[in-house]
Amino acid sequence: MISTTFYDDFSIADRFGAKAVQDTYNRAFESWKDNYKYLTALTINLNWKLWDHYEKGNKQLAKLYEKLWMKADSYATTHLKGDELQYYYKETD
Repeated sequence: MISTTFYDDFSIADRFGAKAVQDTYNRAFESWKDNYKYLTALTINLNWKLWDHYEKGNKQLAKLYEKLWMKADSYATTHLKGDELQYYYKETD
């Protein structure tokens, strides 16, 4: 997987609440949805953040990250084809 700042970006947003997390997602998704490697990294990081907040008992952020992860995952599995989709499945397995 490529190295990104997604996890750090979302960690900063976490401190400011759900609206900041949503805004961070919106910007990241719009910037990177057409790059399969960055889309894959974004989806993985959303999943990590989901579980971080779930384990800490922060249900509000865990649910938001779940919604965002599902949205990004659905986009990836619908729009990626061939080798790009195989890369996505390999990295997210």
